[in-house]
Amino acid sequence: MDKVTSADGTTIAYDRLGSGQPLILVAGALCDRQALRPLADELAGDFDVVTYDRRGRGDSGDSTSYAVQREVEDLAALLTALGGTAALYGHSSGAGLAAVAASTGLPFTKVVLHEPPYGPDDVETSDNGEQVLELIREGRNREAVELFLLMAGAPKQDALEIAATPGIVDLAPTLAYDFAVMDHGLDEGATPVALLRSIKQETLVVAGTASPPFMVDAAHRIVTILPAARHVELPDQRHVVPPELLAPVIAEFLRR
Repeated sequence: MDKVTSADGTTIAYDRLGSGQPLILVAGALCDRQALRPLADELAGDFDVVTYDRRGRGDSGDSTSYAVQREVEDLAALLTALGGTAALYGHSSGAGLAAVAASTGLPFTKVVLHEPPYGPDDVETSDNGEQVLELIREGRNREAVELFLLMAGAPKQDALEIAATPGIVDLAPTLAYDFAVMDHGLDEGATPVALLRSIKQETLVVAGTASPPFMVDAAHRIVTILPAARHVELPDQRHVVPPELLAPVIAEFLRR
């Protein structure tokens, strides 16, 4: 494990393995850097891969007040540690964060957005997100995790089992960070159109055909907004894709 210090003094923990073109992997909600380690292992033969604990998770620190810009600064610190440039992969709300970071002009070479969970623009916003945050404020972290997973389209039994996984409830307070990331740049609707149009890097948008329909729809929608994007569908795959299937898709795009 290595560490960098972000602009506000927060320590960010990361692992680095492999060699080649630098590549940063950004995990989604309720995940620390170990969640993407199997994918990193698959990619390490061709890339210099970094997985990291987003602030408030694992071995990373946190600040007294949260802002999405702080997470962008965390990525900037990792870029510096890698020599100044890197490709960027984000999964789920981690893809939302990757989109925010890329839109700021940080020197990412290419960007992979894997099912960022932008909701439909023509559907009234649910209040489930606020219910999740209220459960966290009340210290009912397990219930908050269960409700969040149901919101994300997980079957009820899966949501109950995941919420019971050791360590998951400790990450529940960072769900507030993921909500802030996914709300960042919104004007009207649930898709940050202006933000996405600011991403100048070549971008790959990935979705599995068996994922929740709103995520599949979001992938189709944002690829028409991004200035330089292509779309890949993974047949019969859900939101979490086996790394041995996902890694070749990422590697092929980054080698082009």
